[in-house]
This record gives sequence, structure tokens and C-alpha cells, in this order.
Amino acid sequence: MRLHKIIYTTLIVLTAGSFATKAQDVKPPEKTVTEEIEVIRPYKPVLADAVKLRRSPDLNNVATYKAKFNYALTDRKLELNSDIQKLQAQQLADERAAVLINNYVKGGVGSLGTVLAEAYVGTGKDEGLQAGAFFRHFSQAGKLYKQNESTQQLSAFGRSIGDKTTLNGRVNFERHGLYFYGIDEANPTLNPDPEKQAINFFELEGEAINKFTNDENALSYAAKVNAYLLNDKFSAKENAITLTGYLNKRISKFNLGLAAAAELGSTKDVNTSVSNNILRLNPYIKLQANGVKITAGINFVQEFGEFSSTRIFPAVTADFTLIPDFLQIFGEVKGDVNRNSLKNFTDENPFLNGNIAIQNTVEKMSISGGIKGTGGPGFGYKARFYSKRITDMPLFVNNFTNFNKFDVIYDFGTMKLLGLEGEISVQVSDNLKWTGKINMEDYKPAAEQESYYKPQLRIGSNFSYTYNKKLSFSANVAIQDDSDAKVYISDPQILGIYPPIPDVTKETLVTVKGFVDLGVGADYKINNKFSAFARATNLLNTNYSKYLYYRTNGFSIFGGLSYSF
Repeated sequence: MRLHKIIYTTLIVLTAGSFATKAQDVKPPEKTVTEEIEVIRPYKPVLADAVKLRRSPDLNNVATYKAKFNYALTDRKLELNSDIQKLQAQQLADERAAVLINNYVKGGVGSLGTVLAEAYVGTGKDEGLQAGAFFRHFSQAGKLYKQNESTQQLSAFGRSIGDKTTLNGRVNFERHGLYFYGIDEANPTLNPDPEKQAINFFELEGEAINKFTNDENALSYAAKVNAYLLNDKFSAKENAITLTGYLNKRISKFNLGLAAAAELGSTKDVNTSVSNNILRLNPYIKLQANGVKITAGINFVQEFGEFSSTRIFPAVTADFTLIPDFLQIFGEVKGDVNRNSLKNFTDENPFLNGNIAIQNTVEKMSISGGIKGTGGPGFGYKARFYSKRITDMPLFVNNFTNFNKFDVIYDFGTMKLLGLEGEISVQVSDNLKWTGKINMEDYKPAAEQESYYKPQLRIGSNFSYTYNKKLSFSANVAIQDDSDAKVYISDPQILGIYPPIPDVTKETLVTVKGFVDLGVGADYKINNKFSAFARATNLLNTNYSKYLYYRTNGFSIFGGLSYSF
């Protein structure tokens, strides 16, 4: 076995040697280049370790080395910056001032000879001083003979807002032109040539009010003066001046105050001349705290002039908030003397006769109460009842001689009125809004058979919808129940005066039918300057009457353009 290992080893050595012999074959000598190269480098001295120790420390020296310093102490206040500091608002770039468009002119025409002209001009955006002027003309002609009517209004106002007081002033002129076009369907020839009437009204008003303050002991005041002149195409004239003052002292949650008013005026015609003056004093005390508002006082009324009397009435109001912003209950007990005037009568019924009797109406006792509040965003409501006892309530009746003119009589005695009133407002969004109001009244006259031209049901509603930024729509409806009118079959007057107790044998009652009046409108904004509008009235085209013998206009439509600047 050992022999075999020797043999194998010898063979391996010989084989390796043969390969090595072949790898080391001798090559021919190459050409040799002889050149001397000198290498130079920077000098780097080398020091011995012993030389590196320049000085040996003295181990026996234990003295402490103290360096000398030159410095001075400064007395500086320690600032604490741990508190939250006020953030400084970054100044924004100046925005471009908005261009205010508060002036406009409007004009339109339509059926029934409708003509509309309207204009308003005002001052700029100065909040301390404001002024403006307004003009409006509207005329229309119906299908009946001389069923023409026109109204004009021209007014101007000014306002100065000071640090403590605000001053207001207003000048107003109104004209109402019409004809006594009333026609009796049973006797259409009774009014062949209707007379023309024109009522002119001129008014001046000034007011001073102190600005509100949150001071618990503040003293508030206000003063107002109003004067007007009224005349018609015939001989009726009226002038009046009203002075109103208000003073209130706030003492914490209480208020002590006094409201005073003086109404001075006279009414004249061919056969009448009445001086009618009233002085009112209303001292009161008011509590306002924690959802409770109670005002208690008296209303002292003194009549002088043609009529002379002294009366004292209660003046109490209360308002309780049961659920803030959602439910409030309120009530009122009061009384007053209502000053009747030719201005109030012509505003309600312009077809008045001459020599109208003027007499004041006494509201002996008025009790009302109800609830009001909101039912959420965009929803508001109010409901109340009222009960009144009224002495000498004025009523319109057709004159016996001139059937198309109205006299004013008085229901001598104390009549009773019971009523319900409801209001609702729904705003679904900024684009859709609806409001509605209803009045139901029950009259119990004193001496007369009925309360003439006093409907027991009145409903009014308005609807507005904005389709987009350019187009919007509106609609309204007015509903009125039947009412009664008195027609004389013989002359009831005695020496030109209506007797206090009516003679039922000389009169008869006529029913004035109720009505439903629908109207719609649309507005389209062409651009920032121009807009177009259209209106349609009495869509049902009903020839209803508010007063006997006077039919209103039927269906009419008109439209036009407005320009803002």
C-alpha cells in the first residue's frame, strides 16, 4: 500500500515538472535603456522623543491659577415672554371700492292707457349725511266713461347722523286726480257727465332722535313735528300740525318715561268749519329683564276746540318670552281718542262729497293678546285676537242727492268689534319667500243696522321667487268678503244733518260682493345698468267694487325699462 502511494506521488511530481519546463521557455533578451533619475522631496526633520518635551511640569507647585477679568454689571429688566402675544394682522392689499348704484329712472306703458314714470336720486355712501328725492307718476283709464285716475308724488328727504343725535327731515307732495264716474247699472243715465276731482296734499316733517347707548342709566329723548295742508278741486281745506315728544330715563332694568303729543288742526268747507285739537300725555314705567317686558301707564287725553272732553285710559302692555326666538306671548289693554280728519277719509275713500262732518271716535277699551315667534330659520308667525268697544265709529254712505258721492256718518253709541288676525312668513331660501295675512272681524253696531263697507274677511298674500341672478318673479292675491252698503230711498237729513238715530224706513241695504284679485310680475336684469319689468293685474278680469257704484278696472298689463346710475 505504501508502495502505491510512492509511485503515485512520483508520477504527479514528474507531470508538474514537465509543465513547468514548458512554461519557462527562454525568450531572447530585450534592449536595455540606462538613465539616472534623481528623486527630490521636501525636507522633513525627525526629532527624537526626548527633544519634544520642552518643559516638564513641576509636580511640587500646587498654587491655584486665577485669571484676571475686567467686566461691568448692567441692570437689565427681565422680560417674561411666556404669555401668548397678540397676533398682528397682516395688512391686506387695498380692495377696489364698490361702485354704488343708488339712483334710477323707470318708465313703462301698457293696456288701459297705463303710464308709469318713476325716478330716485340720492347722495353717495357718506353715512353721516344722506339726502335723496323721489318722483312717481301713475295713470290709468278704465272702460267706463271717464274712469280715469292718476296719482303723482314728489318727495325729498335729508338725514344727518351726529355723535349724539340724528336729525331727519322730509318734504312731500301728493296729488290724486279722478272723476266721480260711479254708475248705477239700474239707471245708467243718472251720471251723464262725471265731475272731476283733484286732491292735493303737501307735508313737512322734522325729527330729532338721540343715539342709543348701552349705559344702564342713559337718558333718551326724541322730538318730531309734522305739518300738512290738504285741499280739493272744490272748497274743502284742511290743515294740521302734530307735535310729538318722548323722554325716557333708564335705571338698570327699569325705564321711566313720558310720551306727549299735541294734534292741532281745522277742516273747512262751504258750510262747515271745525277746529279739532287733542293733547295726549302718557307717563309710564317699564320693566325689561330675563325675557319679560311689561309697560304700565295711563293715557291722558284732552280734547279742545269744537269738542271738549277729558278722558283717562289704561295703557298696559306685556310680552313674555317662553322659548327664546321661538315662542312669545303678548297682551295689551289700552284706550284712546282717534282724531278723524279729511286726510284719513280721502286716503280710504277718495269719492267723498263736500261738507264732510268731522267728529272724533273714542276707543273706550281695547284688549288684545296672542303669540308670535319663529319656527326655525326662515319661518315666522304671529296670531292675535282683539276686542274693542268704539263710540261714534265713522261709516261711509252714498249721498241721497248725488248717489256717486259719499258722506260720512257716525254710528252713535258704543259698538263692539271682535277680531282675529294671523300673519305668517316663510323664506325657504334667499330665492323663495312667501308671506300671508288674514283678518276676520265681527261687527256689532250700536245704532246702525250694519257696519257699512266693513267686510268680515280679508286675506292678502305675496310671493317672490328669484330664478337666477337676472330673472325674478312675483305674485300677489287679495281676497275680500261681502260687505253691506246703505242706500237711502228718501232724504234722511234734517237741515243738512244726519240724525243720530237712523230712520230705517228711509233706507235699504245692498250687498257689495266680495272679490279675488290676482296679480303677477317679472323682472329681468339685462346688465348692471338696465332692467326690464312687466306687471299684470286682475288676472280674473272681474269687475268688482269696493264701494257701491264704483267698478274697478279689469285685466291690465304693462311693462317697461329701468336705468340705474
